[in-house]
Amino acid sequence: MALALIIALPFLGVFLPLLADRMGRSLCALAAAIGPAAALVLLWLQQPAVFAGEVQVVSHSWLPELGLNLSLRLDGLGFLFALMILGIGLLVILYARYYLSKQEAMGRFFAYLLLFMGAMLGVVLSENMLLMLMFWELTSLSSFLLIGFWSGSSDARRGSRMALTVTGGGGLALLAGILLLGNIAGSFELSDVLAAGDTIRSHGLYPITLILILLGVFTKSAQFPFHFWLPQAMAAPTPVSAYLHSATMVKAGVFLLARFYPALAGTEWWFYLVSMTGMATLLFGAIMALFQHDLKGLLAYSTISHLGLITLLFGFNTDLSSVAAVFHIINHATFKASLFMAAGIIDHETGSRDMRRIAGLWKYMPHTAVLAMVAASAMAGVPLLNGFLSKEMFFTETLNQDLLGIFNWMIPTVATLAGVFSVAYSLRFIHDVFFNGEPKDLPKYPPHEPPRYMKIPVEILVFLCLLVGMLPAYTVAPLLASAASATLGGEVPYYSLAIWHGFNLPLGMSVVALIGGIIVYACREPLFRWYNGMPEVDAKELFELLNARLVKSARWVTKLMESGSLQRYVAFLLLSALILIITALSPMESLSGDVPLTPLDGITVLGMVVLCVMAVLTVVFHRNRLKALMTLSCAGLMVALAFARYSAPDLALTQLSVEVVTIILLVLALFFMPDRTPMESSSLRGLRDVLLAGGTGIAVALLAYAVMTRPYDSIASFFLENSVSGGGGTNVVNVILVDFRGFDTLGEITVLAIAAIGIYGLLAGLHLPHPLTDPNGKPWSKDSHPMVLDSIARILLPMALLVSAFIFLRGHNLPGGGFIAGLITAIALILQYVAHGVEWTQRRMPWSFHSIAGLGVLIAALTGLGSLAFGAPFLTSAFDHFHLPLIGEFELATALLFDLGVYLAVVGSTLLILSNIGHVSQDETSKEVL
Repeated sequence: MALALIIALPFLGVFLPLLADRMGRSLCALAAAIGPAAALVLLWLQQPAVFAGEVQVVSHSWLPELGLNLSLRLDGLGFLFALMILGIGLLVILYARYYLSKQEAMGRFFAYLLLFMGAMLGVVLSENMLLMLMFWELTSLSSFLLIGFWSGSSDARRGSRMALTVTGGGGLALLAGILLLGNIAGSFELSDVLAAGDTIRSHGLYPITLILILLGVFTKSAQFPFHFWLPQAMAAPTPVSAYLHSATMVKAGVFLLARFYPALAGTEWWFYLVSMTGMATLLFGAIMALFQHDLKGLLAYSTISHLGLITLLFGFNTDLSSVAAVFHIINHATFKASLFMAAGIIDHETGSRDMRRIAGLWKYMPHTAVLAMVAASAMAGVPLLNGFLSKEMFFTETLNQDLLGIFNWMIPTVATLAGVFSVAYSLRFIHDVFFNGEPKDLPKYPPHEPPRYMKIPVEILVFLCLLVGMLPAYTVAPLLASAASATLGGEVPYYSLAIWHGFNLPLGMSVVALIGGIIVYACREPLFRWYNGMPEVDAKELFELLNARLVKSARWVTKLMESGSLQRYVAFLLLSALILIITALSPMESLSGDVPLTPLDGITVLGMVVLCVMAVLTVVFHRNRLKALMTLSCAGLMVALAFARYSAPDLALTQLSVEVVTIILLVLALFFMPDRTPMESSSLRGLRDVLLAGGTGIAVALLAYAVMTRPYDSIASFFLENSVSGGGGTNVVNVILVDFRGFDTLGEITVLAIAAIGIYGLLAGLHLPHPLTDPNGKPWSKDSHPMVLDSIARILLPMALLVSAFIFLRGHNLPGGGFIAGLITAIALILQYVAHGVEWTQRRMPWSFHSIAGLGVLIAALTGLGSLAFGAPFLTSAFDHFHLPLIGEFELATALLFDLGVYLAVVGSTLLILSNIGHVSQDETSKEVL
């Protein structure tokens, strides 16, 4: 319960800032902080058990057939990330209270932030991988809203689209990888997957599974070459950047590396894919960060570099490297969040983030300068700060790996070089912003310190950088040990968090990085000239160009496929079916099987001949629409008789009633069209159609013959055996519709009701004058409602309603049911419209068909919910036999209520469609509707 509440509280708190938005900015921020604060308290209450090594798993069955359960997991790794998400999230809320201007929708901002926070908690606390994927995609959607919060800015809109496209594409790859991983392990529960590491790594699908999962990881954590979206996301408000870059969005990818480490690591595939990608990202991000003039751009590329460092550590395949990776995740979260907040303060108070303009801020903002310099020093790996400790562990692990043979020297060399540039861009952040002369042309001058409470989040984070850097064993050690143990899936190897390890090679690498970084920064002028001489590649423009070309290609394919020709669409469909059937039949040695065909009698043959003749006549008369409709209705009637002939009375009744409704619909629709279709097809197209139709017909006949002459196992026996005992009805078809497959039926009637409302919306207000003469020029009869039709309709109505009630009540045990009864009722009522007109009929039937259709769907849904109230699965039927003195024994089933919902939905939807088609049929002289 506690784990579910930790995830749910931010989601539940989404509405609080929206409601408090008009009550003041402080109350709005306070309302936003209530949910995360309560979740943080709940999380911290689990700390003793987590630090003791316990793994809490809570699971509730949801869709077990799909492997999707509401399963949550709290171990050291999940605790660490949830602590960062909630802790830094609360600091970001306090910071954003003073960062956002009075003109901005603060309530909406906090709602987006809480939505994102809840999604991230769902990712790190999910035990079921499919559930994790749902939250993973929600992080992409909510980050899209956060990055594009300033929707008036084109940069924000384009940056958010780019982030959503890249991370969404990676999410699709991750989905495929997770499905493969779950099938290999035989479960989608993390506990089972992590325990099946040997099975997964030895499986033939391991390489493709690993690649797909890593695509999701690399896109989310901005690894090269998918890094380009992250700098463009800097168009977001700085609180968003601080949150996404430190504890959440980009950390989701490396979290997945840590989470799947016991199951996927330990192979050469893992080493080369993960470590090489991480090494390229580490060096590329460090170099690019130095040349950025935008303050947040520098921090964005530094984030990319540090994420590469973490990825590289996980790729080393050693336990100590994984411990170092987890340690650097903690340290990076603190100094990067504080740096982004400091950058936001500078932007907030100067109006600019251009480091060529914001110089000499030390004398204007000394407090902010001290905080930013300490955080930047931690990022550079200066001793006595937390970044130094994890970088020392990183340098040590680069020296201990031996997977590249004679090229082992490459990894420590690249690591040292990246450290050099890390010091250089950190030094540039300090010197160019706070010293280096006076500010130039600032939009806000003179700069000054921000409001007191805006600096508190930065002070807390910087204090943690110092505290962890000086007293690691007394501060971060238990948290690190717990998270590392959960990452490794077992015992953690010995490691030291001592500040001083003596004079050794890792210390020498740190010294080289510090001195080299100072030298690189001192020689920055020629480096900047070299960089400016490089070809300029604008990732945003390149992405937009590729996106435009993709859209253009899609339009070309769409134009090629969707020509507007129904004939071409049907031709493609038939050709595809023909190819598939031929492909399926060609490997068979014999078309005929061992099962003999059912003998044919004369009546059956006659019916088949009539059906074929009607189908041919429909084609022959297709240019004369009325004749074609008559022959088509005869073909439909023969299909209904065929169902009855082969012991399918329910299908026969359904086909017959649907046929009548369809013919009425076609008559109403064709009324507005010319009586004859002009000849437009060429002889060549006619030949194509004949060949396609004939070939497909023959192929389908051969396929049917091959199937019917071979034995097969049917699921019919299950329904026949369980219809009475499970559903309480002897009419198996109806029991399937209202019980076994009741959820399908509920979906179908819902779609039917939605379609009817959509058609009503399309036809509302539309009036088309109907033709006053036939195709030969003869005027139509002015008597729109003949007396014979009027009299027959009045007589048929009560009879049809009686038949409909009879069909409805007997449907659970004999052929019938709510669907067929609904169609019979709809036919009887629509006949009144045809016989008497809309105005006459509506005076006697003043019901809202919208309400009838909606009431039907509601009754069906409530019937399903009723079963849940009694602890049974949704839409489970209950039935029993009762005895009344005069009536005798009879059966009652809750399926009757569900069938009533089906009945009302069918009646309401059918009448809503057909009656409104009649509404548009008006001529110039009479307002009476046909």
